[in-house]
Amino acid sequence: MREVTLSNGQKVNVDCLSCALTSGVVEPDGGVVVESDYFHAHQDVAYPIKGLIILASKRHIKCFDELTEEEKLDYMNVLTSIRKAQREVLGIQSVYYFYNEDTTHHFHTWMVPRYEWMYEFGRSVESVRPVLLHARNHLNTEENKKDVVEAIALLKTTLNQ
Repeated sequence: MREVTLSNGQKVNVDCLSCALTSGVVEPDGGVVVESDYFHAHQDVAYPIKGLIILASKRHIKCFDELTEEEKLDYMNVLTSIRKAQREVLGIQSVYYFYNEDTTHHFHTWMVPRYEWMYEFGRSVESVRPVLLHARNHLNTEENKKDVVEAIALLKTTLNQ
């Protein structure tokens, strides 16, 4: 077990945060954005950035090459539908995608939107960590949390029609 601090300050003890989220043991702010047979999408629980979505496999795997053919197709379809909704509903014009295999969680992709305020930290992948830390340390306001939850609701409505 390891302790994880969520963006709302709550601390949870889990073996795998992704397993806890996809199984419903830990409830992300705003709930599940969209779910398929193989994947679960939710607002990132560590960083309060509107539209920062995590797409996680329900199965505890680490790598792309562990996905079945059905999972690969489902992954691309769900990822694409989320990205389309981010653009159409939230006006997000650019997204950085991250996936890493040396994580303590299982297979998941971060869909990190790029907002104008983020460019003060740079315009490359190197800017993402400072952006995330800024969000965690300075965007945990009631107003921003409300904006994040409203964005989740908009995405959920669009993606679950």
